[in-house]
Amino acid sequence: MRLYQRACSVVATEGISGLSRRIVHKYLKNNGGGISSSVSREEEALASIEEYYRLARQFSEKALEMGHEGLEHYFWYHTIDLGNGLITPGTYDYRSNLEAFKFPSDMTGMNVLDIGSATGFFAFEFEKRGATVMSVEIPSIADFDRFPGQTVEQTCLNFERAQKELRLYSDEQRRQIFRNSTLEELYTLFLDGPFRFCHKILNSKVRRCYSRIYDLSRNLGPDTFDLVFLGDVLIHTINPLQALAVVAPLCRGTVIIAQDTNGVSDSEAAMLYIGGDEAEDNACWWLPNNRCFEQVLRKLGFKDVALVGNNIGIFRPLGASYNRTIIHAGK
Repeated sequence: MRLYQRACSVVATEGISGLSRRIVHKYLKNNGGGISSSVSREEEALASIEEYYRLARQFSEKALEMGHEGLEHYFWYHTIDLGNGLITPGTYDYRSNLEAFKFPSDMTGMNVLDIGSATGFFAFEFEKRGATVMSVEIPSIADFDRFPGQTVEQTCLNFERAQKELRLYSDEQRRQIFRNSTLEELYTLFLDGPFRFCHKILNSKVRRCYSRIYDLSRNLGPDTFDLVFLGDVLIHTINPLQALAVVAPLCRGTVIIAQDTNGVSDSEAAMLYIGGDEAEDNACWWLPNNRCFEQVLRKLGFKDVALVGNNIGIFRPLGASYNRTIIHAGK
């Protein structure tokens, strides 16, 4: 069953717009936003949701037409244009807002490390700009950072709840995926399979390193990098300062961090704990504020630390907006 078919019962009676409005209305209501006072935001979210389902349908049809089978339950973290009309329906589409990250336009000769690469959008983008790229992802589902005492089974339940919230699958599909799949199979569906598929179609030479962020020094050996990119990674680490301390010696040039720092006052350097107090809470733990990042990065040997802008977009298919601070730290 194709990705978008989980919405058929609603689409049949209300169309895609009806499905979209249901999702947006629920999101705005649950997040304290008055629907009547958020017209422009709602319109933007609706357009994004409709675009997502259009891409999902188009991708499924095009992939089958090109003979690519077995992709029905792959999770596409990034929207990636693979050429010939084949575009992955990612939850994040960074294509129109790449300028916000302030990456060098010409990366010829640069050695780049992309940590938390997922489907690989940024790794492939760096390669397109001329860089030699190492893409890093955790070795298995079991290697997601877990709260002390939390089991792998609880991590999988968190993952399943996240997929339920995203509404990418019907309840029956989701149960089939999570109840009948091994950890290795889940890892293939959600992380490695999508990357490997894109890597093959793009004829990419990006290398893949399987490592927890805390083990990078051991797994990468003596390599150092001109640019290290950390996109939405540190929020998923129990020990973000330790993670940064591991990354710092690997960088001989610039570290670029994309991180949610909203809602945390910059009156003094601090980190806000967002992991909650229940076993079923998700895998997001800390939000360091901007002053915390600035001070820690300088302490780790980065002389020039600057907030260069924000990456703002829509998280699909929920239609929720996001705002990531972009931080550049140079040695």
